[in-house]
Amino acid sequence: MATSGSQPKTPSQQIDARIKELGDWRGEMLGRIRAIIREADPDVVEEWKWRGVPVWEHDGIICTGETYKAAVKMTFAKGASLDDPAKLFNSSLDGNTRRAIDFHEGDKIDGKALKALIRAAVALNKTKGKKK
Repeated sequence: MATSGSQPKTPSQQIDARIKELGDWRGEMLGRIRAIIREADPDVVEEWKWRGVPVWEHDGIICTGETYKAAVKMTFAKGASLDDPAKLFNSSLDGNTRRAIDFHEGDKIDGKALKALIRAAVALNKTKGKKK
């Protein structure tokens, strides 16, 4: 019988562990971002990719939740194609595809605007066709 340490963890469990492991404002911020994503899209699928990056998908990648020393970066895979009337994007603005939001310690999240951006990303994924 395998011990719990050898059991593969689901992506959701790995994200839970990352939030707990951070143990500071970054974990709290990642947890708030995750909750907003889940509220915006109850059908979102959580993944764990690229050596430990939380990824949220629905008919393709919506966004990632990378953690750094001074920021939690929420990168939208097709962000350059999304309208951002609330001007949430503040990073990776020069690229042709991705856009990101860097959250720093003490930042407030505009939940309403972020949910709208997430829903727009899901809608964009749906219009681009599904991978079979």
